[in-house]
Amino acid sequence: MSSKRNIPARRFIKPSFNFLIEKKRDGGEFTQEEIRYIIDSTLDGEMPQHQLAALAMAIYFSGMSAQETADLTEEMMLSGEVIDLSHIAKPKIDKYSTGGVGDKTSLVLVPLAMASGVVVPMMCGVEHDYIINTLEKLAAIPGFKGHQTNEHFSSQLARIGGAIVAQTEDLAPADAKFYELRKETGTIPSLPLITGSVLSKKLAEGSEGLVIDVKWGNGSFIKDLEQAKQLARSMTRVGRSMKRRCVALVTDMNQPLGDTVGTALEVKEAIQLLKGEGPEDMKELVLKLGMEIVRLAGVAGSTLSAKQTVQRHLTDGSALEKFKDLVKAQGGDTAFIDHPEKFPAARHIRKLPAPKRGYVHTINAAMIARGVHLLGAGKENPGDKIDHSVGVSEIKKVGTQVKQGEPLMMIHYNDEAKLEQALEYFKNAYRLAPKRPTPPPLIVERVA
Repeated sequence: MSSKRNIPARRFIKPSFNFLIEKKRDGGEFTQEEIRYIIDSTLDGEMPQHQLAALAMAIYFSGMSAQETADLTEEMMLSGEVIDLSHIAKPKIDKYSTGGVGDKTSLVLVPLAMASGVVVPMMCGVEHDYIINTLEKLAAIPGFKGHQTNEHFSSQLARIGGAIVAQTEDLAPADAKFYELRKETGTIPSLPLITGSVLSKKLAEGSEGLVIDVKWGNGSFIKDLEQAKQLARSMTRVGRSMKRRCVALVTDMNQPLGDTVGTALEVKEAIQLLKGEGPEDMKELVLKLGMEIVRLAGVAGSTLSAKQTVQRHLTDGSALEKFKDLVKAQGGDTAFIDHPEKFPAARHIRKLPAPKRGYVHTINAAMIARGVHLLGAGKENPGDKIDHSVGVSEIKKVGTQVKQGEPLMMIHYNDEAKLEQALEYFKNAYRLAPKRPTPPPLIVERVA
């Protein structure tokens, strides 16, 4: 079902770790053997942590060539198990997002792709900062289990065509070590390290192709648009070099996506979208990403055919049924999908009043994410329990005209002390102006 790395030994004289650090510091290019040695030394603990940190920093400043990045990706992928899904005849395409505030597209896209005849092997890793990940949202459904063995994962894909699970520890273990190091050394934004991290995990899970949503803006760890475009190009280039179909969209994350941020609130919004309803920005993103998935899978040939396929499955109820199949297969109570009112509601709801009349000029999505986190929708400490009832809804978007006192959003909360902490972030997230701004385009660029 899965295969481990099995590479014949070659004559290779091991360089010193100092040599490797200095080589990259001075702009040199690693050979595949050197990258393999770095990965092996990371896995077995042979390279001291301080030298590994210095190497990560050297890569951060000097970068890596396309070939180095492809070699790094492959070696990370081969550092653990590689799931073999060749027994499944249907096309296997996954979707990855760099993380966004209010982004519940995966909850919609996985069942939508399943309804279109595409198998979606989605494994989720850790999100950055205060982004609520897909599994934390699905955990709002009673009984839903996000952790599975690779064997169960493969079996579920063959049976129903989709799965959303936590990444298992035996997939790309070298990446897990590198990721912890990157968090500690401030090298998270390194484009080659992001590329290697994402693709090594996605390709190890058995995907034949990947649709990537690269987000940029104040609600993303990528603040610079040009850097986001470079990452999209890096990922698609490396994906192609590894014989995988790959396309990326660069999308705006300078305001929350959709009308809600939270866990249960976002699942309820996803259910709306699976009924062909919901906020326009989410519908646009689901449509565009869904079209890319079905085209990459070969299910639809033309842009028009792809659009019709996606729209049909969103409106005829088939995608919603697939969502229920997925939830049921992973132990969740599908009654909550049929009756979203069953989700827990917060004890209190209050508005965030506009301090003056004007237009919503800018929104800091990261501040809203932080505020929602403080309400209890995230974990401050590893042992904390997530409060699935809290969050914000009815978010006023950039370009919307408001009167003084009119709600900029509705806050769902249970704890007054937590609300007081969160309010500072919510208030500072909004900037109003007398003139209507031009809302930024949601889809900035397509890279294929």
